[in-house]
Amino acid sequence: MKPLTEREIRSAFVNCTKGEATRMNIPHDLAERPWEDLDFFGWRDPGAPDRAYLVAEIDGRLRGVALRSSHAASWQTRRSMCSMCVTTHTGGVSLMVAPKAGKAGKQGNSVGAYICSDLDCSLYVRGKKDAGIGARLHETLTTEEKIERTTTNVAALVAKVLA
Repeated sequence: MKPLTEREIRSAFVNCTKGEATRMNIPHDLAERPWEDLDFFGWRDPGAPDRAYLVAEIDGRLRGVALRSSHAASWQTRRSMCSMCVTTHTGGVSLMVAPKAGKAGKQGNSVGAYICSDLDCSLYVRGKKDAGIGARLHETLTTEEKIERTTTNVAALVAKVLA
């Protein structure tokens, strides 16, 4: 992924108002992010841990999605699998829900997916971050094919938000 600016990030969101995009907390360390290893840029809001965001380039356009997740509960200590990168974690996967874009979102419609709680799917797929013993299932796919699967899954989530 190419390095993003704060302005590019804020203008990419498809499921929140311009005011909400202006008020969201964007990480201050954009220059230090491992952009060459990211398939999408994802982060949690440090001031509101139930809020998360992801921005991805899809069909040549930046698309951002605002997400919400529930607070940690006792059931989250069991092993779960991320639906984006297929990494399993013990307590490290959250159900994240995104309001749909446009009229459907204003009516309260939303879509959800189980995603790595830290949104570091790209780093897990590339082996740059370790989710622990048994986190990666044995697969015959190459790293490039796993990256393609992850980007396809992210694009599918964004498409559901836009639908």
